[in-house]
Amino acid sequence: MSVQAWTYLIVGLSFALYIGIAFWARVSSTKEFYIAGGGIHPVANGMATAADWMSAASFISMAGLISFMGYDGAVYLMGWTGGYVLLALLLATYLRQFGKFTVPDFIGDRYYSDTARLVAVVCAIFVSFTYVAGQMRGVGIVFSRFLEVDITTGVIIGMALVFFYAVLGGMKGITYTQVAQYCVLIFAYMVPAIFISIMLTGHTIPQFGFGGQLSDGSGTYLLDKLDGLNTALGFDAYTSGSKSTIDVFAITLALMVGTAGLPHVIVRFFTVPKVRDARKSAGWALLFIAILYTTAPAVASFARVNMITTINGVDGQGTPRAEAPGWISNWEKTGLIKWEDKNGDDRMFYAKDDRNEMTIDRDIMVLANPEIANLPNWVIGLIAAGGLAAALSTAAGLLLVISSSISHDLLKKVVMPNITEKQELLYARLAAGVAVCIAGLLGIYPPGFVAQVVAFAFGLAAASFFPAIVLGIFNKRTNTAGAVTGMAAGLVFTAGYIIYFKFMAPELNVPANWLFGISPEGIGSIGMLINFVLTLAVSRVTAPPPEHIQHLVENIRVPRGAGAASHIAQH
Repeated sequence: MSVQAWTYLIVGLSFALYIGIAFWARVSSTKEFYIAGGGIHPVANGMATAADWMSAASFISMAGLISFMGYDGAVYLMGWTGGYVLLALLLATYLRQFGKFTVPDFIGDRYYSDTARLVAVVCAIFVSFTYVAGQMRGVGIVFSRFLEVDITTGVIIGMALVFFYAVLGGMKGITYTQVAQYCVLIFAYMVPAIFISIMLTGHTIPQFGFGGQLSDGSGTYLLDKLDGLNTALGFDAYTSGSKSTIDVFAITLALMVGTAGLPHVIVRFFTVPKVRDARKSAGWALLFIAILYTTAPAVASFARVNMITTINGVDGQGTPRAEAPGWISNWEKTGLIKWEDKNGDDRMFYAKDDRNEMTIDRDIMVLANPEIANLPNWVIGLIAAGGLAAALSTAAGLLLVISSSISHDLLKKVVMPNITEKQELLYARLAAGVAVCIAGLLGIYPPGFVAQVVAFAFGLAAASFFPAIVLGIFNKRTNTAGAVTGMAAGLVFTAGYIIYFKFMAPELNVPANWLFGISPEGIGSIGMLINFVLTLAVSRVTAPPPEHIQHLVENIRVPRGAGAASHIAQH
């Protein structure tokens, strides 16, 4: 069977599974729509959390970044993994103890203010739409290559599927769909990784192959081979870093605290029956996440060795265009690979300096990896299904955050407090539908490559939500004025910095012009510090929170059962 036939078969079966689950798990109440009725098993919730958290950036783009950036790409690996640990250990159970549906709900009640709630709603929507743009772009890239349609058509197909199971099933449908999507994406990621590890190094376990010797009998280690290839082509050594220490630290920190402030991840800890189950599901999710994240550096190195070898030839003199491997022409059709014959020798050559004739989008590396390694067609179809599962699972979680922020936190809590549960559910579904359409437009006209867009979302979450959540749990003196000021300032500063360097003046986006040498990807760490400082300062010079709010903060940290703390706040 051809690649396209295998792709249609595997992707079609996976889509049928997702739709079947959504129909089976359709909801009829707001509690099921927002938090799946609070009855999800910790293992299932851990698997769904892993799928929710491992987006298109994790599946498609992270290994691509590492493949092109080498050691510098490790900031994404460290930041996202460390951020989940921070979330699981520092925040998850306390937020679950509070017993609310959404992060804006927590902020609105904790800071006893509809103004704080509205600022949190704006932050949630802004961050979620920024993040979902990367997911929908990932969907478009997968469809454009493997189903041979343009990216716009691919995004529209993804929109239709997400609309169906997010609007029909809410969090309940999304949760069980994400369990299936995790199984698909992890299988799709590991199968080619294991095959290529065996081919290159003889090791069945990719993590061992990453640090092992090549199986060609030369005795050369894989990473030594990569260092040699990179330096010969004008790149920095693969195992050395070119980023400044301050920028590495800032990006890692922004990704870590951004993870801990992402609303679509936090809400997952409300879907289990007990606070104890939230702790268990956090542990299971970390285990499920680690499988992919410890494999990504190996996938990146395998892909780079094979890519350079197939483009430049075994002798390193370039491959004649007439003998170009099929994966290059296949991806050229998508516009994500381009060749320019600069010296007129009709040979392809890849390098960093003036010799370079290839423009390669880093987002294709994981998806093209099986083709580059000449793996069977069914593996190529499988990787397509995995990429779609990763992108769609996170997109659905984000769309639910947007939906619940509008229907629950904005309409029910502020604008129309007297609407019935049935009306609220209707508004939630309408909001989800509108959000899907906007997300699709962002996927068609994205503000950057997938992992870059997602990194911006994490920076925005770091600068807005994280300080408000941490201080809301651990500092009972923090009040409404401080939280609102801090969130608004952090979000405006971070968004303004990113927009200026990425869209208004991209020609100035170089280290010499960055504040303290920190790139737009890492500026969320400075936005977070601004938020913390302003929140604490303003809180100290304004009236303290009411006494019942201070008791609420104390009780959030006492494991008295789900919703106990918020019950105290209401009395």
